[in-house]
Amino acid sequence: MKLRTFVQASAAAVIALILTGCAAQPYDYTNYRQHPPRSIVVLPPLNESTAVEATYGYLSTVTRPIAEQGYYVFPVAVVDQFLKENGLPSAGEMHQASLKKIGEVLGADAVLFVTVEEYGTKFQILNSATIVQARAKLVDTRTGILLWEGKRRMQQNSNSGGGGALGALIAAIVTQAIASSTDAAHNVSRTANVMLFSTKDSGLLYGPYHPKYDSPE
Repeated sequence: MKLRTFVQASAAAVIALILTGCAAQPYDYTNYRQHPPRSIVVLPPLNESTAVEATYGYLSTVTRPIAEQGYYVFPVAVVDQFLKENGLPSAGEMHQASLKKIGEVLGADAVLFVTVEEYGTKFQILNSATIVQARAKLVDTRTGILLWEGKRRMQQNSNSGGGGALGALIAAIVTQAIASSTDAAHNVSRTANVMLFSTKDSGLLYGPYHPKYDSPE
């Protein structure tokens, strides 16, 4: 009986360790709390996907979820045009710009750098999947310190599981046709950004313009 009890206890301990390892750990917000931003500049994202529309398709969905977290977000179109007029015509060159200079010229407390890794609709045999995956990092303009970083992947499938194989095939074809004429990933980007920036313990902290700013939650 003692051996059996020992084995059961050991198994329980191993399972507990596995579950602990699998559990998502809260983000370490130490730097974030030491340098809390009020205003954020979002630079046009770097595009690592095969979709040429990814940079500005994704950029157009970023402002709202960040603003709803309680921050002033500089108008992305104005920032984009301003940087282009000042000798930075591409997202890659904008990402190499001096943080201190951006802070001085625009008055921003932090800069958000985004890289789009996947963007668009992929056609499969019985499914059409629209995928958006991006990573982002928030950097303090005065010190260059990393305040926060995160990554999110969202996928929307045309196959809901109903109608059998023929129904799934038709749904995939229709979705692919629509995706070819519109930016289907645009709506998926909205959801991805809400999850990326607003998820508790992994997203952005509440900013100074949010009712819950500085609250225990």
